Amino acid sequence: MRTVIQRVSHASVTIDGKIKSAIQKGLLVLIGIEDSDNQEDIEYLCKKIVQLRIFDDTKGIMNESILDQNGEILVVSQFTLHASTRKGNRPSYIRASKPDIAIPQYEKFCVDLSVLLGKDVKTGIFGADMKVELLNDGPVTIIIDSKNRE
Repeated sequence: MRTVIQRVSHASVTIDGKIKSAIQKGLLVLIGIEDSDNQEDIEYLCKKIVQLRIFDDTKGIMNESILDQNGEILVVSQFTLHASTRKGNRPSYIRASKPDIAIPQYEKFCVDLSVLLGKDVKTGIFGADMKVELLNDGPVTIIIDSKNRE
């Protein structure tokens, strides 16, 4: 599993001209899933995301987590995170899971992240044509791949 985590002042997902989900201060998490991903990958990423100390404390030092800030999380599926650009100019998405594998993993990730956050995470719709709008705060952008945890 590969994630791109952005600290945001606000973020939203619009589908067919209608806002599906929106958050204020928190994290926008883009997630890409591949066939080899499993529950261990989900647990690792969920714990890491809620514990990341990337929010400013009262002294202006990045020393607080999303939990400390009582922030919100918006999760958006993005198969293009597994793009291979090694050959040619047209990316290959061969490593990205097909919906029959990816959807259950995505849903489980969102449920587990909600449990650790202590409130529901907001989501887009898997496979939909989504317009994601955000105001990156910092900017702070972190990339975490569960296969690179050691």
